Amino acid sequence: MKKKEIFKQIFRTFHLQPRFDVKPRDLVLPLDLGKIITVMGVRRCGKTSILLDAVNRLADQKDKTSILFLNFEDERLDLATDELDLIIQAYQELYPHQPLADCHFFFDEIQNVDGWERFVRRIYDTITRNIILTGSNSRLLGSEIATGLRGRTLGMEVFPLSFAEYLRFRDITVDMYSTSHLAAVRNAQVAYLKQGGFPELLFLDHGYHTQTLQEYFHVLLYRDIVERYKVQNVTALKYFLKRLLSSTTKQLSIHKIFNELKSAHIKIGKNTLYDFLEHAESTYLAQTLYRYDRSLVARELGEKKVYAIDTGLCNAVEYKFSEDRGKALENAVFLELKRSGRELFYFRDQANECDFLCVDRGHVVDAVQVCHDMGDKDTKLRELKGLAAACRQFNLEKGTIVTSDEADAWVQEGLHIDVVPFYRFALPGT
Repeated sequence: MKKKEIFKQIFRTFHLQPRFDVKPRDLVLPLDLGKIITVMGVRRCGKTSILLDAVNRLADQKDKTSILFLNFEDERLDLATDELDLIIQAYQELYPHQPLADCHFFFDEIQNVDGWERFVRRIYDTITRNIILTGSNSRLLGSEIATGLRGRTLGMEVFPLSFAEYLRFRDITVDMYSTSHLAAVRNAQVAYLKQGGFPELLFLDHGYHTQTLQEYFHVLLYRDIVERYKVQNVTALKYFLKRLLSSTTKQLSIHKIFNELKSAHIKIGKNTLYDFLEHAESTYLAQTLYRYDRSLVARELGEKKVYAIDTGLCNAVEYKFSEDRGKALENAVFLELKRSGRELFYFRDQANECDFLCVDRGHVVDAVQVCHDMGDKDTKLRELKGLAAACRQFNLEKGTIVTSDEADAWVQEGLHIDVVPFYRFALPGT
């Protein structure tokens, strides 16, 4: 079958489908901004469902045939750059009376086609400004937008489910004054830190969770990194990514990993390992957190910590939840802060460390410490000292400690300290 006919078949099948059964997320896409909306995030985090929710809203307002939706992961769409115009041709032949200017274009995982940015720019400049794109590679999507679509886009990031979304997907009522509802929220927190927030897992038998997450990892490894970046040393890459996940919440040492590979007689250059780290970040497997320093150069070149995109993925690929509840909790707090859109750093001086500094327009506005269990006196003292040092350094009057289940509040040497369980931290206003 010719590709133009394949496009027509895809479009018509899409338009004849009933309303899509998707659960709304916190991110609701704007539909009439006159900007190219780019939605980026790790594979399987729910980007397509967010698009389909937007389609549902549009279909309530206008003829569904005015919506053009293409998923470029479809195996039938192995397109060269010069074949992209067939999309427009096929749509116009199928719906000759539909004004293109009134159409909304949804392109899912568009980074799979080389030269896509010139095609999208032509649509934006000559056909319609109602364009929404998704992609699983921030570097590819971001660099091509910066060069070909600058000034025309609005970028949005999607993460796996937040804890609030996780509760909604499981139909758990949030009522902190009901004993039974609070118990359900607490139990859900334990499951969330272990299972993570990939939406599909909520609809699978628990016995398939680990295998499913491992499949996510392997697809990301081989398709998003090995194939995309033409990686030759797959053994070194696989070790590096697993080692990266095992290092979550800790300082990352490329030099140490290099020596480990060298000891295993695996030849690899340090520059290649730095490339691997960029690949992991661009595909959203992991993100790095820089130590705060007023000097931009010192920040970029200084030490950094690493966090995973999902606690469940870590549990499935590397570390065991029973041994690392504190690690899972800190990673989950990091993700909640990232979802809020804040600029994040960590704090360290000669004697103390604080997990997170939240920065707004160049000013530190909040300090957050994470501690699984404050029961041990030495642990409590260490966490308090780190938080207090950060607050003093940046003239903050208040600091927060996030725990698994403890709650408290007091004033210490003029500093207001709030101790909150994760479920309250992740559910502000409850």
